Amino acid sequence: MNPFATLGHDIVTLWNEYAGMYLSGIWNTISLAFICTAVGCLIGLLCGVLNTIPYSKNDPLPKRILLGFVRLLIQIYVEVFRGTPMILQAVVIYYGLPYFTNYAMRFDSIWLCAFLVVSINTGAYMAESVRGGIISIDPGQTEGAKAIGMTHWQTMTHVVLPQALRNILPQIGNNLIINIKDTSVMSIIGFTEFFGVHKNVVGTTYMYFPSAAIEMIGYLSLTVIASVILRQLEKKMEGSDTYELTQDDMLTLTSGTYRLDKKPEDIAERNLEGGGQR
Repeated sequence: MNPFATLGHDIVTLWNEYAGMYLSGIWNTISLAFICTAVGCLIGLLCGVLNTIPYSKNDPLPKRILLGFVRLLIQIYVEVFRGTPMILQAVVIYYGLPYFTNYAMRFDSIWLCAFLVVSINTGAYMAESVRGGIISIDPGQTEGAKAIGMTHWQTMTHVVLPQALRNILPQIGNNLIINIKDTSVMSIIGFTEFFGVHKNVVGTTYMYFPSAAIEMIGYLSLTVIASVILRQLEKKMEGSDTYELTQDDMLTLTSGTYRLDKKPEDIAERNLEGGGQR
């Protein structure tokens, strides 16, 4: 018998019998990945902003000590959670806290533990991405904002962060795609996401490869859809790149007078009209 036909038959059989479990696992994966990515971005944003607050030797000693201590804590947090596998972080938090606290601290909700682990892990990566995004903004813009009397908070919220977030949007999307796949390690603590369903189905049917094929198709579909949505969001944030100089009035200064035309064909038609007049 054709092995591909056999595989297709087994996949259809598994799906017909366990479609509800697979779809439930997909929903758990999507919800955990999206929520944890959003929370991780907020954690990374906070850490990135705190990590870039300027201070000098002329500032008061308490301010320098406080900012130095905060930056040290952030650095330790980032290094620990970026330098260890997420699966071990889940094991330490879910099983380690009860072990070291004589069960005084333990998670009664597996979902809550999975949410905490993935969010903190994502936040560690996003902290460095946000810091890099803030540093990438031209210092002249910060100096200009200060020159017109804006505070550091106003400069960050109105000038620096909007541009930095646009620059790090691809990294946010990359972390979302990574989380869609890496939430599979949460099955180690009993969280029934997409891969956890696969383990349960295999334990019942012993049809390992057909179930793995369903998993591959499912994860690939989720990541491709997320990539398409994120690409469209990036294009929307970039805006149109079609500009022309406004020169309707010959006495108008050309410096800084730009007009955005959404239709390139309008520009071509206007250029032809201008050429005919000359």
